Amino acid sequence: MPRYFFNTRIGDELISDPDGEILRDPDRAWEMARAMIRELLKTEGVDGALLSAVIEVTDDEGEVVLEFPFTEAILDRPDRSMTRH
Repeated sequence: MPRYFFNTRIGDELISDPDGEILRDPDRAWEMARAMIRELLKTEGVDGALLSAVIEVTDDEGEVVLEFPFTEAILDRPDRSMTRH
């Protein structure tokens, strides 16, 4: 199974995920990114800098698989499809 890295970009700063997660597919990486953002916003609060942040999910080769804006996790409703990215 592939390894995905969940790097956080806040403005010009990139916080790298050195370990990543082994997941079955990009859809599972999307779900995990969403859960990570929601948990972070719950613990840290909704902050202007965090609202402009994005999780960039990359594969083993460093290619961006998906970008998940923090605002999308806030606006995402449970009845929406889990396969959007």
